[in-house]
Amino acid sequence: MDSIEVAGLVTTFNSAANRVAMHAVRRELAEAQAERVRLPLWPVELPWPCSNAEYERRMGAVVERAKAEGIEAIAFGDLFLEDIRAYRIKQLQGTGIEPLFPVWGIPTSQLAREMIAAGARAKLTCVDPAKLDRSFAGREYDQRLLEDLPAAVDPCGENGEFHTFVYDGPAFSRPIRVRAGGRVERDGFVFSDLASDE
Repeated sequence: MDSIEVAGLVTTFNSAANRVAMHAVRRELAEAQAERVRLPLWPVELPWPCSNAEYERRMGAVVERAKAEGIEAIAFGDLFLEDIRAYRIKQLQGTGIEPLFPVWGIPTSQLAREMIAAGARAKLTCVDPAKLDRSFAGREYDQRLLEDLPAAVDPCGENGEFHTFVYDGPAFSRPIRVRAGGRVERDGFVFSDLASDE
């Protein structure tokens, strides 16, 4: 693959809650992200609860759509978890779609600093309170946050310590005006209910 043209953004949604699966970001915020980076959003609607078999069936349908539209690869943001990478490779094996891992192996402390320096702006939308204090939910992902993270917490949250919502960056046509709402505890996680100010 000589050059890469991004064709769309694949996002799984908890259809019962109308939010991004796992991160619990409101659908309208995910739609705003896609609009700001001028790419179509490919929503994957998941029931709640959703078995792994059902998840794989629905993701398989996305792969089939990608093939039908002439897409050659799907990129993942995995950084160093070998089991997750192996799972993704296995799921795409024999489909004709190549798995890409563009940030794989970049030291996460380096990547975190580079993203912030490049102008990426994000808020923590979800934290695992077993790994990170609940007060981090809703905080700005910036240099101060990196300095405040406990030593055992990965600066990119690669071990599931936290998830983020990016509301501005170099590829955005304009920022998404977003504010951190109240904190909600559910399914063992603490969520900051981000909302649009637009």
